[in-house]
Amino acid sequence: MDDRGDGGRYDRQIRLIGPEGQKRLARSTALVIGAGGLGSAVSTYLAVAGIGRMIVVDGDVVEESNLNRQILHQTLDIGRPKAVSAAETIRELNPQVEAEAVVDYADEDNLEGLVARADLAVDALDDFYARHLLNKAAIDAEIPLFHGAISGFDGQVTTVIPHKTPCLRCIFPHPPKRETSPAIGSTCGVIGSIQATEVIKYLVGGGGLLEGRLLIWDGSRGRSDEISIRRNPLCQDCGQRREI
Repeated sequence: MDDRGDGGRYDRQIRLIGPEGQKRLARSTALVIGAGGLGSAVSTYLAVAGIGRMIVVDGDVVEESNLNRQILHQTLDIGRPKAVSAAETIRELNPQVEAEAVVDYADEDNLEGLVARADLAVDALDDFYARHLLNKAAIDAEIPLFHGAISGFDGQVTTVIPHKTPCLRCIFPHPPKRETSPAIGSTCGVIGSIQATEVIKYLVGGGGLLEGRLLIWDGSRGRSDEISIRRNPLCQDCGQRREI
């Protein structure tokens, strides 16, 4: 049977999403901004699920302190560009996935061009200034944005659908002060797995998305909660003020 739509590698998930759902994954391009802890988890699960193309963007290099959580990289990758290491690992996980490495930091100069090449964007960043830039670029390109963030045992996830749901700036209008947060690999795994699940549900059209909801994961207590969120009509990225 054909691995890309009718069985083989994807037999168990085709029982859930169907052959057409598998073909939708294979036809899709995901832009993953960040090849760190979250990016590793999201990219791993999207790759083994059979998404057709992944563009991995990261301007950093692998350091030893990354290896407790950034599972796309190994000891031998220390000093190498994260995007290159990530793309190689993705191709090893699933040779059917086309993985492109972009060795650069996401900024005002490149995000517009990057999101124009993708069907969706995954926020695997650790900086809210860059997140806001990605948020605006995704809204301008009218592609969904799958947000995740972690700190220690805690994390959060939401899905942004342009012109339908609150965007990241609606929820976080002012970037919090940048700081180096504690990070444990298992939290990246929890949040990244939820992001990957949201991407898959969006692409195959199954299940309810985290639209208008911010899921909060409290790993220290082993529980999750959610906050209902609304669009801000005055949001400078997606609100009426910008449209006017």
